[in-house]
Amino acid sequence: MARIESTSEPLRTHEGAIAKRINHEQVLRRSVMSCLLWEKEFYEDGQEIAKRIADLVPKVGPIPVSFIAIEAREKMKLRHVPLLIVREMARHPIHAKHVAHTLSRVIQRADELTQFMQIYWMDGRQPLSAQVKKGLAMAFMKFDAYGLAKYNRDESIKLRDVLFLSHAKPRDEEQGAVWKKLVDGTLPAPDTWEVALSGGADKREVFTRLIAEKKLGAMALLRNLRNMEGAGVSHDVIQQGLNEMNVGRVLPFRFIAAAKYAPRYESHLEEAMYRGVEGQEKLKGRTVLVLDVSSSMGQKLSEKSEMDRLDAACGLAILCRELCEDVRIFTFTTDCKEAPARRGFALRDAVRASQNMAYTYLGKAMRFVDTKVDSYDRLICLTDEQSHDNVPNPKGRGYVINVASNKNGVGYGKWLHIDGWSEAVVDYIRESEKTEDVA
Repeated sequence: MARIESTSEPLRTHEGAIAKRINHEQVLRRSVMSCLLWEKEFYEDGQEIAKRIADLVPKVGPIPVSFIAIEAREKMKLRHVPLLIVREMARHPIHAKHVAHTLSRVIQRADELTQFMQIYWMDGRQPLSAQVKKGLAMAFMKFDAYGLAKYNRDESIKLRDVLFLSHAKPRDEEQGAVWKKLVDGTLPAPDTWEVALSGGADKREVFTRLIAEKKLGAMALLRNLRNMEGAGVSHDVIQQGLNEMNVGRVLPFRFIAAAKYAPRYESHLEEAMYRGVEGQEKLKGRTVLVLDVSSSMGQKLSEKSEMDRLDAACGLAILCRELCEDVRIFTFTTDCKEAPARRGFALRDAVRASQNMAYTYLGKAMRFVDTKVDSYDRLICLTDEQSHDNVPNPKGRGYVINVASNKNGVGYGKWLHIDGWSEAVVDYIRESEKTEDVA
């Protein structure tokens, strides 16, 4: 019998490499974990990505969908796409049973109560399901007077509206009293920079006072450096805030963003960035880091953001320089080159200046690395996976960190695939290797 040739075309990335066929759950994960909802990416429109997520929800079991939504919020710190997932869960009977639990987990700021309602009603107003009401009520109980007052805004959908719609019941008299003030409009405004400035207070005085009283968190301080400079806050006060702020696990790319806004404070930002990684356990052995610096990595994270995906690559380079016992760093686009052994912002500058942005030849880069490095304990590649050429398997442990939401990609097979970028990526690699060693 004559053999019948298959006429099905292979899946390909946007640049033409053969992509791996993956199941619906994997497609949903890669679409979600880097998704800033409705924001355009280099290759795909934000509406197209959102529609793909909506179409995939009923094709994946309710438990995995719930886990993906929760992981996107709790680990990847994404705010809007988890709300969209829950809204889509509410449309399908099998998934709807898990809406209340999932919704109560993904709502972590009071304004997300109203944002969920905006997404729920984006196709027109309709009654809330029992599970949605239950999830909103459970989420409402998380917030104290400060948390509610901070986001009690005069918008088309208000917090008091969500309270009425969900029929939430307070856990005790104290919470009941807070909710009554919310309904009556008598909830005291919290002492935050947003509230103070919206009330017309002097910016310089507000920021100076909050820094002196240690009421300006690390992220608020980093994001407002340009505002503080423009308002005339003294250099000494800003320097004091940077020196004393609790950096915790603030990622290097946050400091990279702040340095873009306020280059005058770059040395102080670099010192704070190093404090943020002090004392963390190092990845043992030899690490090879391969960074995509092609044109698509220059895409802004959102329409209003000054950050691009290459900032995430630079942040990972800085992190690996500090947290790896032995690391060599390569950048690739059409060609592949080794970056100089610098650290901090000097390494950021070296990565950005290493090559002119062009096409994505990850396969060629892998072959180049193989000629330069005899052996390694792990190879980590950060990319949007839109390779122009086919990609071989790594010689040893290989990790692909996918920082975009494109439908098709290459980082599967013998690669350990990580969708999205968070402060936990190095921890994840370290712990996964410990598990392998124990097994």
